[in-house]
Amino acid sequence: MPKAPSFPKPPSVFDPAEAPEAPVLPGAYQPTIGQVLGSARTAAELTVDEVSARTRVRVPIVHAIEDDDFVRCGGDFYARGHIRAIAQAVGVDGDELVRRYDAAHGGNPADAKVPLFETSGDRRISTDRRRPNWTAAMVAAIVVVIAVIGFNLASSGPKAPVAQAATPATTASPSIGPVLHPSLPPVTQVKPSAIAAAPAGKVTVKLVAQNADSWLLVKDASGKSLFQGDLTQGQTQTFTDAKQLKLVLGNAGAVHVWANGKDLGMAGQTGQVVNVTYTPGDPVAG
Repeated sequence: MPKAPSFPKPPSVFDPAEAPEAPVLPGAYQPTIGQVLGSARTAAELTVDEVSARTRVRVPIVHAIEDDDFVRCGGDFYARGHIRAIAQAVGVDGDELVRRYDAAHGGNPADAKVPLFETSGDRRISTDRRRPNWTAAMVAAIVVVIAVIGFNLASSGPKAPVAQAATPATTASPSIGPVLHPSLPPVTQVKPSAIAAAPAGKVTVKLVAQNADSWLLVKDASGKSLFQGDLTQGQTQTFTDAKQLKLVLGNAGAVHVWANGKDLGMAGQTGQVVNVTYTPGDPVAG
């Protein structure tokens, strides 16, 4: 009697859940946080100035973050906030970028602390360049002013009458001439010398950090950066261009400005960020 023909068993149905995960190849390229934000900003057709206006993150810090330089943020706490704000402005997932930042810079936000100094032997090395705290300086100045006013009010209160010595009958009549009282010499405020003569047909700007430090960015008419960095108290910088100078002052209340030989006084208020443009002839505010 012939055998019944045998047929191969049908293959089992493939279950995707049982498939092994694809291995992550070592050295596979992954864009950095700055590259992700910069590419997204370009795709959204936004400039750095527009991102800064939407997020209130200063232009130099936006540039630094796109270059993966988070030192200017002032610590991990502020870096996370800046990353989230910029990501929302350009339309990417900020939480994912913050997780990548924590993985690269040490843990979750709740446990992260901004290191101020690390020790190496007997020498202390600064690990985080902190920006000046203008708010704390203003509060301290207000407290000092209130204390001085209170002291003056207390000093000008009612005083006991002072007994006057008896005047002899033969005392001469009072002099009608002016009575001179000793006084302190007038306080003269030394101002930095203004520009003697600005070149004809050009724009010349002189900046003096008179009261405190300030951050400064200067560009010429072609957009080339002539200066970018800190202008420390007492430091002077002069810039000249044939057509135009664009300035960004991080602490305008600390900087005294001369433009085309004219004294314009302080650039703004303490802690105020000011953008100005100067051209040949009379200064024109930007």
